[in-house]
Amino acid sequence: MALRILAIIVLLISVLFMPFWLSVLLGLGMIIYFPIFGEAVVIFFISDLLYGTQEIKFYGIAYISLIISIIVLVGLEFIKKKLRLYPSNTNL
Repeated sequence: MALRILAIIVLLISVLFMPFWLSVLLGLGMIIYFPIFGEAVVIFFISDLLYGTQEIKFYGIAYISLIISIIVLVGLEFIKKKLRLYPSNTNL
């Protein structure tokens, strides 16, 4: 539990003070390591609220990292259930 709280704090600090690509790599790593790391979605939503702008190439949507983090979280959780490396019954 303490490791998960430390990971949340590290991801939040990286979103606030480090380059975006580093935050994405940390978030991806934490989504892979922890079971159902929904905190990454919330932190990337905060990132979009602080730094997000509407992009023409994304049809004017300002919450791109939020949408991508939700898709990655759901996709990786689906893949984790199919792999033998992850236990099938996780204690949340």
